[in-house]
Amino acid sequence: MALSSSGTGSATGVPEPGARPGRGLLSLLLLGNTALYALYIGVGGILLALQVEDLDPAAKVANFGLIAGVSAIFATVFNPVAGALSDRSGRRNPWILGGGLLAVPAMVLLGLADGLLLIALAWCLGQAVLNVYQAALTSVVPDRVPAASRGLASAAVGLGLPLGTAIGALVGAAFAEEYRTGYLLLGVLVAGAAVLFTGCAREERPPVRPPAPARAQLAAFASALRDHDFRWAFIGRALLVLGYFAVSGYQLYVLQDHTELPRGMAPEAAVAVLMPVTSLAMAVSTVLGGWLSDRAGRRKPFVGASAALSAAGLLVPALSRSWTAMLVFAVVNGLAFGCYMAVDTALVTMVLPTAEDAARDLGVLNVANAGPQIVAPFVASAVVSLSGGYTLLFLVAAALALAGALAVAPIRSVR
Repeated sequence: MALSSSGTGSATGVPEPGARPGRGLLSLLLLGNTALYALYIGVGGILLALQVEDLDPAAKVANFGLIAGVSAIFATVFNPVAGALSDRSGRRNPWILGGGLLAVPAMVLLGLADGLLLIALAWCLGQAVLNVYQAALTSVVPDRVPAASRGLASAAVGLGLPLGTAIGALVGAAFAEEYRTGYLLLGVLVAGAAVLFTGCAREERPPVRPPAPARAQLAAFASALRDHDFRWAFIGRALLVLGYFAVSGYQLYVLQDHTELPRGMAPEAAVAVLMPVTSLAMAVSTVLGGWLSDRAGRRKPFVGASAALSAAGLLVPALSRSWTAMLVFAVVNGLAFGCYMAVDTALVTMVLPTAEDAARDLGVLNVANAGPQIVAPFVASAVVSLSGGYTLLFLVAAALALAGALAVAPIRSVR
């Protein structure tokens, strides 16, 4: 028997104010996002870094930064484009299924790549198909969940990050010597989640919308940023994500070259310890943040405070190179980022300019996720190269997170 894809909805497909999302939908959102983040962390945070290092250890920072930055361009482009296409079709499930299934051949190709150019091309393809999947999956919340319950639904979405982080870290560490198998396993995980989601969370077929002229569609991407509140939500997310990925993308290298690890502990093993610690803290703050923001009926204080806490956490490894400092950072970073992503996702769904173009506008906002990932590797590589270490990188990331905390203040329509 198929699970209900939403709570009670209106005839237009927008949930009625009193409706609540079904538990089945929340579970499927959790599964779909967990699989996605497991691949992002396992591949982008561990396996890809090891594969690049094997080719040229001396140039690993620059090479990894180049591949990560170029591939993120594909994420930036494909997310809003896929969102607009799913808006136009009125369907999410076909895009979730297609993107999820294509993750498998993309990961196989990445495992077979034996040079920097081929690795870059394969990961670009991976970023493209994963963002088709992600754009449609993200749009399920404004499509099928009423505004009053979006903190809970966003917590289900956000909980996928810590769970996926833990799974991805464990898979990455387990297959550090056999990264082809690790790539395949993570690709199959996303494909399986896509099949299960689309098989169980069925959606009604809406009326076909007439296609808009190409020029109008291109202009529509920029129109969302003319909305005052949406623009500030975009800026705040971009700043925080830039600071976050400037550090997290290089975590393996930080543990290799910055942190004083306990004797006998390999950097890959250290990642497998830190990621679950971060994930547990993130899971707690994701659930509590979403629930408390629903109960309080407020979003901005939670978003601003969690971004400020992220800045404070980034100062810890800047001041100390010890393993204990990294553990403290892992806990604080998890608490801050989990609450931020859960509540900010709810906030964003409440400042969308139009309900009819929710996926397109969320795709534009997701440029604030993907765009900084283009810049972050180049920024991190330049800072590390110029300063000769990672201390200044943590300080720069802390300043960006603090700026992200301040950016939430001008938003007017959400408390």
